[in-house]
Amino acid sequence: MTLPAPKLLIGGTFQDAQGGDRIPVLDPSTGEPFAELARGRSIDVEMAVASAHKAREGAWGRMSAMERGRILSKLAGKILERAQDLAILEARDVGKPLAQARADAIACARYFEFYGGAADKLHGDTIPYQAGYQVMTWWEPHGVTAHIVPWNYPMQIIGRSVGAALAMGNACVVKPGEDASLTALVLGKLALEAGLPEGVLNIVTGYGEEAGAALARHPGIHHISFTGSVAVGQRIQEAAARNIVPVTLELGGKSPQLVFADADLDAALPFLVRAAVQNAGQTCSAGSRILIERSVFDEVASAIAERFSKLSVGPALDDPDVGPIVSAEQKARVEGFVSRGETSGAALLARGKILDDAPKGGFYVAPALFGPVDSKTELAREEVFGPVLSLVPFTGEDEAVAIANGTDYGLVAGVWTRDGSRALRMAKRVRAGQVFVNNYGAGGGVELPFGGVGKSGHGREKGFVGLYGFGTLKTVAVKYE
Repeated sequence: MTLPAPKLLIGGTFQDAQGGDRIPVLDPSTGEPFAELARGRSIDVEMAVASAHKAREGAWGRMSAMERGRILSKLAGKILERAQDLAILEARDVGKPLAQARADAIACARYFEFYGGAADKLHGDTIPYQAGYQVMTWWEPHGVTAHIVPWNYPMQIIGRSVGAALAMGNACVVKPGEDASLTALVLGKLALEAGLPEGVLNIVTGYGEEAGAALARHPGIHHISFTGSVAVGQRIQEAAARNIVPVTLELGGKSPQLVFADADLDAALPFLVRAAVQNAGQTCSAGSRILIERSVFDEVASAIAERFSKLSVGPALDDPDVGPIVSAEQKARVEGFVSRGETSGAALLARGKILDDAPKGGFYVAPALFGPVDSKTELAREEVFGPVLSLVPFTGEDEAVAIANGTDYGLVAGVWTRDGSRALRMAKRVRAGQVFVNNYGAGGGVELPFGGVGKSGHGREKGFVGLYGFGTLKTVAVKYE
């Protein structure tokens, strides 16, 4: 497909950044530049926020929920029509294997389809009250919402946050990750083609410390949705607090999968491996540590190691098991974890293979499997954000829960057991925003509320409940006697 021009989307038109500077876009599979982005700064953010306010006060603010929903549904159809082109662009931009990128494009369309259908179904309540009063509640949009989107799943995260915000009636300003902004720009173009009024969706590319920081602290923003690291999330929440602005944060994770001795290992194995290496492990909800009951530890570890050793790593468009890491900086970070893991005493049980014909300049890291890993070490507690999996032994439910809850994070967890009572006990005791029993991820689950506890963040996106974060509830009391 034709690469999007290095421009910003503001007020319904694609335009150069005011400063005129650009950012090179590298292909992680080769390490070579293949596109450019406009380098937006605070002045561009100012224009985008003003444009969103104008749109919100104009036709968009007066449009019925039914009409909003139809536009979002039309956008979903356009995304599906361009799914293959979007997948190729995402694969080149992020480095994820083509099949994964295609699944992301389809999921993005599904988000807009889901929220398009939900737009006119957000109902208020009537409240029984004192005689002579009629009391009711209804939902209203915040106004202008900011969406600071990471580089690992641009299409999906734009779909889940922007889709919900638009369905509620907000106007949006999006700041995509500087390492992967290209599909965001295409989505902006498709939104205009679908009939979204000018200024309702604005996209400002650029660096986080420039455009992102300016957006987070802007007094004209009424809600911020951020997905990314804990450190940046803390800064965004501090900036939002100065303006008393609500924030939805989806941050890091160190998600455990608990494998009990009675688990169906044949069913579990594909999930145990795939959850760790999907998108080269660059997933907040990656199942990056597997807790295994000691009586079956060796058996399970051996089966996982066999699969890990067969993983192929190569260029994204070749659709290997694992693609490259997004950048040289991120590659060095992941390799640091692997190196420290090797010197910490944890056994390196298996590594995937980087294909011989993979371009030498690409940002490739062979998947690494460690075990047994001490539950108190860095490998077991800190988010690697790469294809590195730790196996941690446990004895009994109490120790399993203690280890599972023994990090600062609480995003996702998996439980593998044939014992239904144990499954429910673990689901209640494990500290996480989502718990999957005898599966992991439930196929993506656009309909399933998603978010974390602890340093994994707060607020919920996805599903119908995802709408509520992008609106505010108003109470109206009418005295008629």
